[in-house]
Amino acid sequence: MDERELAVRPIAYVRTNRRFKFDAPSQPELASEERNHIEFLPDDRLRAGLQDLEGFDRIWLISWFDRNTTWRPRVLPPRGPAKRRGVFSTRSPHRPNPIGLTAVTLFGIQGGVLEVGPLDLTDGTPILDVKPYLRTVDAHPESSLGWLESVQALESERAPYELELTVQAETELRWLLTHWHVDFTARAFSILARDPSPHRTRRILQLEENRYRIACGAWRMYFHLSESRVIVEEIEKGYSDETLNTPGNEEAIDREAQIAFHAWKHGGNAPA
Repeated sequence: MDERELAVRPIAYVRTNRRFKFDAPSQPELASEERNHIEFLPDDRLRAGLQDLEGFDRIWLISWFDRNTTWRPRVLPPRGPAKRRGVFSTRSPHRPNPIGLTAVTLFGIQGGVLEVGPLDLTDGTPILDVKPYLRTVDAHPESSLGWLESVQALESERAPYELELTVQAETELRWLLTHWHVDFTARAFSILARDPSPHRTRRILQLEENRYRIACGAWRMYFHLSESRVIVEEIEKGYSDETLNTPGNEEAIDREAQIAFHAWKHGGNAPA
């Protein structure tokens, strides 16, 4: 078997507000008006290679899933029922070679920075290549979606669950937003409204009878179900006190916000 190693190097990096894998949707949210950037390395040859790209409305980003160190032959996609699929029938980042492929809208180029639309990548993701999107050869709308056909049909229907917040959860989320500009609700609520059942990839865990937890990056959201309603009970930090206070972990995402939130919530102080 040919086991040669091929050398690749980043030519650019993603610059976006999406810091966690949780923040990134499984596919770009086309209806979103968000803007992101692809920042090329300060290399004159790379910048020369961007000539004539600005005339294209969409481009392909070839990325490297640098946060993944292992791969699985069968994976659990975040969309649809909890059923494992062959990795090559999915867009899972857990691949033999962790290469990603994303089509994005190109809004403009300023120096060595591309301004692009919604994407499904996190901040700092290495970009290996950029190619123009060609509607004459890249678009095949009549093609079968395979096992995703049934998933698409279900997702086209109205989300079956409604979200409710307890006073405690609403107060805690407002405190995080007001004091630390932390807000993970859009992604979490979207997942829970569609299917709040336990699911490894969606990071939903059943803790006890009718009590569940969804991991939202550095944060945890606890909820229970009441018929067709998801009742969000409370919010908690995702890391232990030991982890947050261990020397060397100062760069943990939202570390200061988690320490402050824990002190506020369990110290009995009312929000300012």
